[in-house]
Amino acid sequence: MNITRNGTHASGIGPAAWFTGRVRIDPLFEAVEPARTNGTSVTFEPGARTAWHTHPLGQTLIITAGRGWVQRWDGSIEEVHPGDVVVFAPDEKHWHGATPHDCSESHRHS
Repeated sequence: MNITRNGTHASGIGPAAWFTGRVRIDPLFEAVEPARTNGTSVTFEPGARTAWHTHPLGQTLIITAGRGWVQRWDGSIEEVHPGDVVVFAPDEKHWHGATPHDCSESHRHS
């Protein structure tokens, strides 16, 4: 068993190459083999979002606070709320972030 105490990982600022607007990144856990899943809490200020991107193994978002937007390539923008789970398929091009008027927080698993 391994317990990681809240606050033991330093928060970071989302790099401009990956995000538009103000984004805080809080690492939650790294994959320990044979597992491949890691987790991060990402907080988007109003209007902040990711750039278009893909993940070779897909991505799962668990919305934990606020209202956000998600969109897959050639799809419509969908609004998401706390408790919603969004699963992007492997290599599915997409973006996600906060609505223009709300902060949004999600736990991201890749």
